[in-house]
Amino acid sequence: MISPLVKALTNPTLTSLSQNTNASVATETVLKSIGRPGFILIDNDIDPDTKKYAAAKEFLYQATCLVVYALLVVPLFKRGAFKLAKNKIFKNDTDFQKFRSLKNYESYRKYAAKRLKDRKLLLQQHKLQDKFTPEIEQELITEEKPKKYDLVKGTIELGSLTGSVLGLAILAPQLSHAVIHPALRFIGLEKPKKPDNSHHVNTKG
Repeated sequence: MISPLVKALTNPTLTSLSQNTNASVATETVLKSIGRPGFILIDNDIDPDTKKYAAAKEFLYQATCLVVYALLVVPLFKRGAFKLAKNKIFKNDTDFQKFRSLKNYESYRKYAAKRLKDRKLLLQQHKLQDKFTPEIEQELITEEKPKKYDLVKGTIELGSLTGSVLGLAILAPQLSHAVIHPALRFIGLEKPKKPDNSHHVNTKG
């Protein structure tokens, strides 16, 4: 049961797909946040007040989706995927146990991508031994091409991909709707809601 999962997670296609998905989503959302309000504002068939309201609403929607997606959804799912794999799914796998956290693994990847002599210099300057296990430290200062730990990477990217799908389909739109109307009222493009007194009973008589 674990073997097919390991093969899937260590497939380079997964990493490529996830990274491309994240980049594509971020780029598309940025372009939408600029393009859609822009097209609304240049439409001469819409009266000025309606244009301002519609353009501001569209910008706020796209911008909120981008912030939620980039700062909350994907990082949350990446951390969650790492913890789940380390503590449950692959709790007996030595690759995962070498890293204390997602941040620890990503730090390793950053250093492993540098040249060997640069890594040795960084070890002296930044005391990398305080960050990594002795085994990992040894890989960084002796191996020309340190191990990438594809199983760990694949798990993280799967979490990122899952966050992309669920975040855009469910979480980001819901959270953006909670932000849009208060923001529009704050900048004066939407009137505050009047309290509903229809449930009050007239006792005079």
